[in-house]
Amino acid sequence: MSTRTLKARAKSRKTKLAERKEVIVDAIQDKKGEEVVSLDLRKTGDAVADIFIICHATAKVQVKAIADNVDRKMKEVLGENTWHSEGFENLEWLILDYIDVVVHIFLKEKREFYQLEELWQDAERTDYE
Repeated sequence: MSTRTLKARAKSRKTKLAERKEVIVDAIQDKKGEEVVSLDLRKTGDAVADIFIICHATAKVQVKAIADNVDRKMKEVLGENTWHSEGFENLEWLILDYIDVVVHIFLKEKREFYQLEELWQDAERTDYE
């Protein structure tokens, strides 16, 4: 494979990651998700994904609303389905896995308890207003 082809694929991959982040963050903000953060894990070594996007909500119904909106917007805008999800049973920490981007939606007290950002403190962090 030529260098030109490899560079084009790398650029395309970066563009897709940026699009996913934008759609997900917008969907979270639409439902008033709080303290939205993305962690770029690509330079950290053995991460399970390239990007973690983390937020919290103040009630279980809001956790579900955020997750449903992220799922809906990813399908509508990018034509992508969630590869795997967990946490719909108790709605305290919900995960939406899009393979290279994983979304973590917490109840506030669960986020404070698990401190996911601290576990990945060597990752490049972006905070969203």
